[in-house]
Parts: sequence; structure tokens; C-alpha cells
Amino acid sequence: MIPRLALRRPLPGPIISFYASSPRFFSATVPVKTGGATTPENLGTRPHTIDPRWLTMMKRRIGRCMMFGLKPNQIDDAGKLLQQLARDWRELIAGSEGFLTDERRRSLYRHNVVWGEMDVMGHVNNVTYVRYAETARVNWTRNIGIHIDPANKSEWINLLNSTGIGLILRSIKVDYKFPMTWPDKITVYQKLVPDPSSALSSQSAFQLQVMILSEARQRPAARCHEDIVTYDYKKNRKTPELPPFIFDQFKTIWELQEKAQKDWQDRILEIESGVRTLEVQSWDRPDAVEDTGSAS
Repeated sequence: MIPRLALRRPLPGPIISFYASSPRFFSATVPVKTGGATTPENLGTRPHTIDPRWLTMMKRRIGRCMMFGLKPNQIDDAGKLLQQLARDWRELIAGSEGFLTDERRRSLYRHNVVWGEMDVMGHVNNVTYVRYAETARVNWTRNIGIHIDPANKSEWINLLNSTGIGLILRSIKVDYKFPMTWPDKITVYQKLVPDPSSALSSQSAFQLQVMILSEARQRPAARCHEDIVTYDYKKNRKTPELPPFIFDQFKTIWELQEKAQKDWQDRILEIESGVRTLEVQSWDRPDAVEDTGSAS
């Protein structure tokens, strides 16, 4: 258990960093003007990722449109937008940053947070997030061998052992976004960085970004950055470079990440455009009157 006061003091060692208010990664939104003269055509169309409040903001904006009254076809459009937010919220959050979210690649999906993982303050203990990331990394490696690259399945599975070529975690950095509590569930995704074809990747190490999503709050509870080394246990030294079966898969993963990021960012723009259209058709017009539900 780590008491709250301990989190306010610098902790020794470079392995784990505890920050009460760390900088937000990849959080950007396109500002939306709400004046009566604004139209969907005036909106910015630059693809972007979303911040933790985006889902709530979209739902509230749709709700406000309903308060001013919508026609039957507009109600159908609002319902479809709400269904999409409810169904694809994980992909919108993680996919728009380039995380691969399909069921063959996700590392943990709706994994239960256990009551015993909380500390005396009633929050999930900080060390538990590192365990989540570790479990997710093992599943991520196994999933590649089982579902993505079965021709090299044994090599991928053996990476988790210490008999041949294996993986060693050199360092992990954790940014805590908010304190999770029980009951909750988590979904965890990994993203490979940087581009494995770049000069920086011609070595025996690679890095993963990890997103730990809270299902209850529908936003990241923590983000991790892992530095991992490929190690030859038979020769007791790092491998001179990434083994070919790893490097080939990493090139494919990078291409898929880039495509996923673009596709889900485009989806975000479509949702924002749809919501803005409803606003212009409902409350954001000169003759708009709120429907209070009165008899008159």
C-alpha cells in the first residue's frame, strides 16, 4: 500500500514515475463556435484526437438539441449518433491515437478490477496499474503469435520464457489520470512506437505505449510507456537487432496503426459534423424555443 503523502514526495529510481497531474497526451479538440451564424460548413475539418471530456460533451450537446425539439428524422439521426458513441467509445478514444482495438489485438477487455487491489484510501493501488500493463503485454505478445502470425507462433510464445530469445522490460513510466475505484472494469491497448523502419529502431529494443481505459468512466485511467529489450538468454546478451519475425510484424503493425488513426479521426469528424447539424436545426437558430414540456 502506498499512502497519499508518499505520492507527494519524489520517489527514487527511474522505473516508475508518480504524477498527480501529468501532462495530457494526444488530447486535442477542434473548437466549435456556437453563434447563430455558424453552420456545419464553417466547422474545421482537420482530423484530431479527443480529450477525456469529449464523449460527455457530445452526449450533452445532443441532449440539448432534444430539449429544443427535433423532427422525427432528426430524432433518428440523434439516436444513431448516441448508439455510435455507446458502441464505439473505446475505438474513438484509443483508435484515434493509433491504438489497434480489434478483438485479435486488444490485450485486456473488460477485465474486472478486484476489491483487494484498492489501498487504504479506497483507490486502486498505483502498483496495480503496472501489473495491468504487464499482463496486457504478455497477452499482446501471445495474441500476435496465436491470431496474427501463426507461422511463427512458437517463436512469439517463447519470447515469454527465458530459454532462447526473450523480452526484458528495461523501464516503465506510468502517468495516472484519475484514481480508479472498485467496482470497475478495464480495457487495455498497446501501441508500437516509433516507426520500426526508422533509423532509431535498428537496435535490440522497442517501445510500447499503453492505454488503460476505465469502463465505468469511459476514459483513460492511466497511460504507460514501456521500453523493452530483446535478449538472447543462451548468449547472455542483448540481440544485435530485432529478430526478423518481430521486425516484419512490427512493420505491419505500424502501417495498421497509421491507418486506424486516420480512420477513427475521420469518424470523429463525422460525429462532430452530425452533432453540429442537429444544433443548427434545433437550438442554434434565431427562432429556437426550448421545449419545457408545459401544457401550453
